[in-house]
Formats: sequence, C-alpha cells, structure tokens
Amino acid sequence: MKRMRRGDGVSNLTHMTRRSFVSAAAVAGGAVVLSGLTSCASNPSPSEDEPASAPAEADDNTRESPANPIETSGQAPVVYFTHAVEPAALQAVFDAIGEGLSGKVGVKLSTGEPGGHHFLEADLISGLVDAVGGTIVECNTAYGGSRGSTDEHYQVAADHGFTAIADFQIMDEDGSLSLPVDGGLHLDEDLVGTHFADYDGFLVLSHFKGHAMAGFGGALKNISIGMASREGKLLIHSAGKNRTSWSSADTPSFLESMADACKAVLASKPNMLFVNVMNNLSVDCDCDSNPAPPKMADVGILASVDPVALDQACVDLVYASDDDSADLIARIESLDGQHVLEAAEQLGVGRRTYELVEID
Repeated sequence: MKRMRRGDGVSNLTHMTRRSFVSAAAVAGGAVVLSGLTSCASNPSPSEDEPASAPAEADDNTRESPANPIETSGQAPVVYFTHAVEPAALQAVFDAIGEGLSGKVGVKLSTGEPGGHHFLEADLISGLVDAVGGTIVECNTAYGGSRGSTDEHYQVAADHGFTAIADFQIMDEDGSLSLPVDGGLHLDEDLVGTHFADYDGFLVLSHFKGHAMAGFGGALKNISIGMASREGKLLIHSAGKNRTSWSSADTPSFLESMADACKAVLASKPNMLFVNVMNNLSVDCDCDSNPAPPKMADVGILASVDPVALDQACVDLVYASDDDSADLIARIESLDGQHVLEAAEQLGVGRRTYELVEID
C-alpha cells in the first residue's frame, strides 16, 4: 500500500494554485493528505457556456453556522484508492475499509437516464452488491423524464440491468419521510423516500462525474439529492422554499442545502459506507440523456467511511490528472462546486483532510 497525507505543509504553499499543489504532491505516485485548498486557489474565469456563480450573501433566511463545527484535529480519515475499474478492484477497495454493514442493506446508486450510458454498469457492481446482500435503491426524479414516475423508473432499472442482479426498490414510491436537520444552513427537514426507513444501513455507490448545477456529483450528491423523494429534491433545489413545484435557489444556497440534507441522512442512518467510481468522467451527470463524451481517461475507484473526504479526494485527483481534465475542472469551478464540501465539513458531515492509501 502507498500512503500519502493531505494537509501537511499547506501553510507553506499559499503561493501555489490548487492544481499546482495537487499535481506536485499527489501525482508523484503516493498519497497526499490534502485539506481544503480553496483559500490558495487562484480565481478561475468562468467557462464560456456557464456563468460564474455569485457569492452567497447573508439574508434573513440564512441561519447562523452551527456552534460546533466538525473537529479538524486528530487522525485524518482514510480514503482507499485503486487505479483499476473492474469488479475485483471494486470489491478490494471496499474490503480495504475494514468495516462492514449490518442489518438490511440498501445499495444507493443512480439508475441513469435512458439515452445516457455513463451510469455504473450492472456487470461492474453485481459482485459487490451480492457480497453485502444488498437491495439496490433509488428515488424518482423531480424533473420528469423517464424516471419521474415509479412505473417508468422500474422499467429503466430493468432496462439498465439492475433488476437482474439484485432486488430493486424505488424508496419514494409510497411518498416521503421527514428527517430533521439539526442546525442546518437552510433546511429544517430533509424529505427522503418513505422506504428509507426499511433499511438498517446503506452502501452508497456513486459514479463521480460533473454536474450542470452542482459542479460535480459524488457521494454527497448521492445521499442528498439522490436519497431525497421528489418533493425532497424540490426542497433542496429551492433551499427550503418549495416542495411542490420547481424553483431554483442561488447556487451557494443550493449547495448548502445539499449539505443540510447529507447531515440529516447520516444522523438518521450512520451505518453507511461510501464508494466512488471515477470512470466515464463526463462534465454531465448520469441524469442527462445526452451527456458530453468524457475527455479524461478513467482514474479508478475510491472508498471511505467519510463521504466528504471521499469526494474531496476525487476532486483532487481530477486536478492532479495529467489527462485532459480542463473541461471538468471548468465545470466544477464555474459553479463553485467545492462549496458543498466546505458546507458539509462545517456541518460536521465529514472532513476535507484525508489520507489517501493506494491498494494493489
């Protein structure tokens, strides 16, 4: 195993951009413990097709920050990494976590919008799903499409091969369950599918990629937007203003609301483990029926008990890549996508400092 810590010596690197720091530290073939480096990143120009997000402004509807943000001292969470993207590697990186899931396990993934083809393939994940005795779970979309109704969504799951490898359930097929958000930035509650309560724990199996509204999608998006019912998705997108029709909050408030939802989910079900697969690295989400083709080569598979550390490691590997990552970086930066990591750490969901351990 190769180990690298992220965070050591950061104070001496304030003259470097985020990308140059990650490239210098992470590409050398080991591991970096890197923590949030947004303070030392240069301000990027927005991409031509996406406007830069306006900074969040305090208003009467914005709550005070939690009194006790997550402790940043002590041992960093470990993120395990393998370059291979194949069933045996997926099982190996999951096993490296060294912790199991107890009780009835839901495997949360994105079924992928018909027409798209970057979602995680059933053949890749079937062995791991079987190993944890999992039921694959999803929730309906809020934007319509072929996954906006339960019957159509079950058909998509079948068409994409998921019902052939495991039991499958739409968690919000019978409505929503309210989870309290304690000390949230925008939300008092998070609305997940009613059948969220049927499971004792979750394997959160995410395809890491870009996203047209969040900048990127990984574990945090999968447990916030992904586990939200249709009305819960509307609530998050509107930063708590609307649960019956579509309305969009400013980008920082939307990202902070995602972090609120993550906090609620993990407080309710701490029995969760997280795996991100970095393949088919399009700038577009699996919810896009016509995603842009990836320009980057596949990076690998990562796993952790900490979803913030996991997503931060994936972002750092994009920045560290020698491949053509410019479009994906521009997508992340044009929407200040890393703000969800900052907000989630502030709320105690996890830590942005991590130890990256490469497994053979």
